[in-house]
Amino acid sequence: MSDSSTSPTALLEFLKSNYPSAVSSSTSEADLPSLSHQLFPSSSYTDNEKIETSQWLTTSSRLATPNEDEAKHAERLGSLNIHLSTRTTLLGSKPSVADLALYYRLAPAVKLWSAEERTGEHGYHHIVRFIDFVQNAPLFGLSVKEEDKVAIDLNDIKFVHKPVDAKEEKERKRKEKAAATAAEDSQTTIPVGKGKREDGVKPGEVGATGDIAHKAEEKVQGATTGDDPQHPKKEKKEKKEKQPKPQKQAAKEAPLSPCLIDLRVGHILKAINHPNADSLYVSTVACGDPPGTDNTSEYEGQVVRTVCSGLNGLVPLEEMQGRKIVAVCNLKPVTMRGIKSAAMVLAASPRLREEEEDNHKGPVELVTPPADAKAGERVLFEGWAGEPEAVLNPKKKVWETLQPGFTTTEGLEVGFDLGGVPQLQDGENDRKTTAKLVTSSGGTCTVKSLTNAVVR
Repeated sequence: MSDSSTSPTALLEFLKSNYPSAVSSSTSEADLPSLSHQLFPSSSYTDNEKIETSQWLTTSSRLATPNEDEAKHAERLGSLNIHLSTRTTLLGSKPSVADLALYYRLAPAVKLWSAEERTGEHGYHHIVRFIDFVQNAPLFGLSVKEEDKVAIDLNDIKFVHKPVDAKEEKERKRKEKAAATAAEDSQTTIPVGKGKREDGVKPGEVGATGDIAHKAEEKVQGATTGDDPQHPKKEKKEKKEKQPKPQKQAAKEAPLSPCLIDLRVGHILKAINHPNADSLYVSTVACGDPPGTDNTSEYEGQVVRTVCSGLNGLVPLEEMQGRKIVAVCNLKPVTMRGIKSAAMVLAASPRLREEEEDNHKGPVELVTPPADAKAGERVLFEGWAGEPEAVLNPKKKVWETLQPGFTTTEGLEVGFDLGGVPQLQDGENDRKTTAKLVTSSGGTCTVKSLTNAVVR
């Protein structure tokens, strides 16, 4: 294994030498994502795992790029280290061709890492453990010479991350709570009447003649009136009239407006052919979502959505790679031939003439935001400001109602034309001009050449 062997051809040679019965001489770079089952026939892979494998193949290639920006490279390594902290392999516990690609491309670099980089406080412990596992585990069965393996000294650990013991943590919290309670008790004030008298004589003691005489008088009064001053009768509390519970007000429904649609700048990090549908692409798109957002995952340190689009055969796959687009981000996710799609890519196509059938042959042009727009930046139509819905209710058909107003102008700008939405044409909203689609920073979204087109 050579330190400079980072090309797909070199990787294929490595796989052929280790798995001659599974990788033939006709196997090409394009076959890499589908090699897992041939290499590990006892494992089966879901459609999402196939896509994840393809994504990790891309990541392994980028990690091996010698001229990558140092900060970006460290970010990729950090994300990979976190990913492997809870997994044995890239897919969890299942082996794949991505594990082999990552080992082949990263092992030469790990060989050169210092002990601090390997196992220091800020080192990549889990990557080192992964490399050691792949090169030695019978699961992979690699025939790597000892001198080519990454030498790992299990006793040379610079920093040990102490695992959290659940019992110890519970006991620590119990002691903290007890200490806090004790501190509160020690600061409790003495109730009025329980302290010493100002003359120094405690109530009830000899010398407290005033107290004794007063108590005798109270007993005499109690005998004649029937009242016991030591145990006064409790007054009955008046029953409070039950107030009627306030009725919950129904949430005010937002008026129909294109601002209800969550349009954002999206950055396609990777696009591949759908494994089960010839007309679909599967794209990995950064849309500016915070970590933990529903229907998102992590890819190369970024929070991403998986998006299926019917653009295969209409837009070349190479044009989908690494480009900015406009995405509809609050449609209800749908599963398309086994893969859940969590957004929609906006594209323009010619408007059909009357009685003309849509043969879906194009042309189709992607809606393009300004080049300097950032992933996640809000996109809206001028004059239609407002907050989008979290998720559009499919029953209300907001998208279906408003989409006919999406169009392109003679200047190739994307806009919203009220003429296509009769529900908005009243005395107040009867605007004659087409509202341009702009980013929150003011840039205009455009198409290449289609005018008066349908945008959806």
